[in-house]
Amino acid sequence: MNANAHIEAVFDETRRRNPAEPEFHQAVAEVLESLGPVFERHPEYAATGILERLCEPERQLIFRVPWVDDSGAVRVNRGFRVEFNSALGPYKGGLRFHPSVNLGIVKFLGFEQIFKNALTGMAIGGGKGGADFDPKGRSDGEIMRFCQSFMTELHRYLGEHTDVPAGDIGVGGREIGYLFGQYKRITNRYESGVLTGKPVGWGGSHVRTEATGYGAVFFAHEMLATRGLGFDGRRVVVSGSGNVAVYAVEKVHALGGRVVACSDSSGYLVDEAGIDLELLKEIKEVRRERIAAYTEARPGASFSARGTVYDVPCDIALPCATQNELAREDAVALVKNGVRAVAEGANMPCTPAAVQIFRDAGVLFGPGKAANAGGVATSALEMQQNAARDTWTFAQTEARLASIMREVHTQCRETATTYGGNGDDYVLGANASGFLRVAEAMTAQGVI
Repeated sequence: MNANAHIEAVFDETRRRNPAEPEFHQAVAEVLESLGPVFERHPEYAATGILERLCEPERQLIFRVPWVDDSGAVRVNRGFRVEFNSALGPYKGGLRFHPSVNLGIVKFLGFEQIFKNALTGMAIGGGKGGADFDPKGRSDGEIMRFCQSFMTELHRYLGEHTDVPAGDIGVGGREIGYLFGQYKRITNRYESGVLTGKPVGWGGSHVRTEATGYGAVFFAHEMLATRGLGFDGRRVVVSGSGNVAVYAVEKVHALGGRVVACSDSSGYLVDEAGIDLELLKEIKEVRRERIAAYTEARPGASFSARGTVYDVPCDIALPCATQNELAREDAVALVKNGVRAVAEGANMPCTPAAVQIFRDAGVLFGPGKAANAGGVATSALEMQQNAARDTWTFAQTEARLASIMREVHTQCRETATTYGGNGDDYVLGANASGFLRVAEAMTAQGVI
């Protein structure tokens, strides 16, 4: 069986074994479609079943999460943890609390995490988890009780050498605090390295909050530099207005760019003078209001509930909201308006059709497993600091993050050149580079 036939057979079997999980199928297809040149040079990987094992999680956990709301009513949610691959180190990946969470979503995120974590060069495997719980509108007490119930079940599968969760959508410093407190109470251990994304005052790392957004901008900066370009004077559009988006805006402004639009699930705002970062933080992080409130304090800004943020002309687009938010028609609009580069701050925010539009148009495209690897890389730096009982300065940590993102970019270009001849093919570069590192470790460790 030739390389492409083998890959197609593995994908067909993965779809058969995992029905009704379209996001997982999409994530697997996006990686496998890149690996033909790798398997042509390394036929030994087909013989050892590397792909078959990569596409099957090592462990999938689903559990009930009962809790009591402020009115005294009992609520029941479903919790998940998919421990996908530990060839390079303990499972590492965030927890997402959102009504859309299901097993297929968690598996797609965990599969992506394998390769993203490999690209960082750090000793971390891939995993992901979460619950179909919606923290919006819930009191601190309700969120605390939910987190305590969630951790009561999950704690038995965690450990700083086993599985180390972090935050994701719906899980910030508040939730991490409640989760860690319950873990500490149940285990009677101050095992600070078991959760990352903690506040700096009790075991967290500087730059962790900013890392995913900063890292996406660092990666985009490296891509632009290959064409003699930069952020200085460029119009930038950022989707989303959560943690990743906010700090992407901050770093773009620091590099001389101007973010003219951002969004949330209700619509998008345009501020031609440049997004006022402090106002955006106040609305989204302090007041927890919809983004339309921004225009009340900023007379020159406008809000639209129609269309998408990608209708706004820009030089650089940073999708930082959620999966499959940027569709084919959005990509067509961006290309028509002259976009030069797109870097994914979220996980798989561009549909396959949108990615193809960018690649066909010669737009620099940084896939999420490379472009947003800064978050998990800084989580690994937090684990290092916890293991050493040490704390690094903001400047030290940011310098490490910038160095890691440069190395991720270099790996992607070099691998893409080796296996495809085109260093601008970051999709091939990211997928092949991450796969090769994991496959080498899996081969060395035997069939397990």
